[in-house]
Amino acid sequence: METRSKLLLNIRPQIPSAKIYDTMSNDEAFQNKTLRPIIKMQHDLLIAVFRNYIAKRKHVFYDLTLPKQMAYIENAIHKDMKFRNSVKGMIIGQFTVEEYELYIKNSSALNKRMMNIVKERLVDSIQLFVKPEYLKAV
Repeated sequence: METRSKLLLNIRPQIPSAKIYDTMSNDEAFQNKTLRPIIKMQHDLLIAVFRNYIAKRKHVFYDLTLPKQMAYIENAIHKDMKFRNSVKGMIIGQFTVEEYELYIKNSSALNKRMMNIVKERLVDSIQLFVKPEYLKAV
């Protein structure tokens, strides 16, 4: 019988550019070995969650200019604690027990790295956040 840890590790995508070197800090190694693959794997869910976040806030996002949309994403990730904690839970829930034990040793710094990666992915995917009525026309 396969363990939860082994199953979790098997479903994670490989990121060849996320190298791990002996000279890296523990936080950077954790970021490249654990956070980046999990966040990549959770990408579609993160997009869906942010679309729901936009809808719950009366679609204000769609009326903003591109720079303001980027600021909106950053504000959601860094300032809205309820949303931030929800996103953290989606990522932490994919940790193995061993990774969680590493995470809790320096959770504050790792949370910053985690949220910055999520913010980058959402900003890089900003074209996916279009008004719902535009989707019907296609």
